[in-house]
Amino acid sequence: MKRVPDREKGAALLAVLLLVAVTGAIAAAAMEGLRLSRAASANATALDQGRAYADGVEQLAILAIDDLLAANPERTPADGGWNGAVRHVALPGGAAAEVRVSDGGNCFNVNSVAEGDAGTGLVRRPSGLLQFVGLMIALDVPEADARRIAEAAADWVDSDSLPGPGGAEDETYLAAAAPYRTGNTLFADPGETRALAGMNAEIYRRVRPWLCALPVSDLSPININTLSAGQAPLLAMLAPGQIDVERARRVLAARPAGGWSNQIEFWRTEAMSELNVPLDVQLQPQLRTGWFALDVRVAVGESRFEEAVLVDARLQPSRVVARRWGG
Repeated sequence: MKRVPDREKGAALLAVLLLVAVTGAIAAAAMEGLRLSRAASANATALDQGRAYADGVEQLAILAIDDLLAANPERTPADGGWNGAVRHVALPGGAAAEVRVSDGGNCFNVNSVAEGDAGTGLVRRPSGLLQFVGLMIALDVPEADARRIAEAAADWVDSDSLPGPGGAEDETYLAAAAPYRTGNTLFADPGETRALAGMNAEIYRRVRPWLCALPVSDLSPININTLSAGQAPLLAMLAPGQIDVERARRVLAARPAGGWSNQIEFWRTEAMSELNVPLDVQLQPQLRTGWFALDVRVAVGESRFEEAVLVDARLQPSRVVARRWGG
């Protein structure tokens, strides 16, 4: 074997060290890639399992909803504390789930700013528009901002391209830094209201908990027997300028123990009989819940899965009409 000259031994050693360093870096990168791949695979498996568990919990909740409605087909009282209650479900393998069932109609339906059908045409609905304004004012949104946002919502939903008074159609949004157009159809999710002219982060944060996007343009089907005192702004919005939140809270506090038995009894209460509201609003309060909201959370190991579900219970068996995943 040829002997390495002494003057070249340092260079040979340096070459070996560089080779070892490069090999080590490649091995470390490969191991890190393998670790990330395994973690991603484990997370995907856990989320798939979480989604499957959520589907099962969702179906159990729908069966409970149908039983609740079958027990009293004409009225859905808050008896039993079902509205807003969280129920815990034990699952195999140490997994756990919880589901909260709420009256899904006790909210402002953002699609009620218009009336009609998406297939045949939607037009501006004054009563729904006024209720949106009234709700925002009750939540301390300045009146000018509230009116602009409500008018923009009506223009967003209606089928025409003509802006209403103070509203906004395509030309307003096309002038934005990132241009977009109005939907000209029903909102699919309340989050779409963030795109409305006049809406900002603070107003959205304030009003979002009170909004829903039912797949119909009906006025919000508020169940006056499941409405809580904390939801008094939803009652006050029925007659903006005629009843404030505090008065609405007193109306709910004076509700009969078993709830109102019919709409006439509700409108004949002292506080409500003085109000001047149009016929469609007189028929708006409901005694039977037709929409339910489910919030499902599943824990599988260290993974968490969340699902929000809208259930149409107007006819039995009840059916899921919308799902949203994530927080």
